[in-house]
Amino acid sequence: MKNTEKYQGIIPAFYACYDEHGKVDGERVELLTRHMVKKGVKGVYVGGSSGECIYQTVADRKLTLEHVMKAAEGKLTVIAHVACNNTADSRELAAHAESLGADAIAAIPPIYFHLPEYAIAEYWNDISAKAPNTDFVIYNIPQLAGVALTMPLFREMRKNPRVAAVKNSSMPVQDIQMFKAEGGEDFVVFNGPDEQLVSGLAIGADGGIGGTYGVMPELYLKIEELVKAGNLEEARKVQYAANEVIYAMCACHGNLYGVIKEILKIREGMDLGGVRKPLPSLIPEDAEQVRKCVALIDRAMDEYCR
Repeated sequence: MKNTEKYQGIIPAFYACYDEHGKVDGERVELLTRHMVKKGVKGVYVGGSSGECIYQTVADRKLTLEHVMKAAEGKLTVIAHVACNNTADSRELAAHAESLGADAIAAIPPIYFHLPEYAIAEYWNDISAKAPNTDFVIYNIPQLAGVALTMPLFREMRKNPRVAAVKNSSMPVQDIQMFKAEGGEDFVVFNGPDEQLVSGLAIGADGGIGGTYGVMPELYLKIEELVKAGNLEEARKVQYAANEVIYAMCACHGNLYGVIKEILKIREGMDLGGVRKPLPSLIPEDAEQVRKCVALIDRAMDEYCR
């Protein structure tokens, strides 16, 4: 039986951490990592959408993961998203992640060109081959990648013994049930859409990986606790409160992750920098909406997490 316990829980997607000049800042990466440890989350998902991966260089992504691993000190499950839009860079990041001792690597399919499924499988297997002792997580996010993880493609990937999980960010909750049923007892499926964590856990997800988890981890930890206890009515209330925050954060001119970093600066005293272009930065007119988001989080924390 595989060790799946390390993947069962709340795993925030790690945010890109920049200095005043927009360069990856190792000290800030370590600060955020230690913050996650203190919050009691299961792990971190490094180098994904929240990490602004498609706007970072291979060197940026290596530096971030190195500092995460240093600061985590074995207290967090670390999943490193290594996909680039070419196989060579992806394989380089995969080998690097394994050399650092990451628990798993993950990858979206290649984007832009619509590749046949056999080419996507070859891409993923080529990446996995450079980290032969590390679990591989398929990242299914069709609304952004432009291609979905079909059941035939999933079955083909299951021939690779390193394929241990799917991070399922498609919107139909049914997909989680289908991948769990096909994957078998030891196969892990993560709920991806933050707005439906209750639904994902209720239908069988082992845990969740989410981009807004890091700004309000207490709420998602409470959702997990309540679902495990069978209290779905209360879990739904917390989910609604978290969703209200998400909708408010998405109402700003600036990119969601810029909003999140500003909230963390206000609520936690952490300066993680801005976002990398072409993601839009916050503008002065966003300040009032950001304060509203802070108030919503504070109110939800007081109501459900004290």
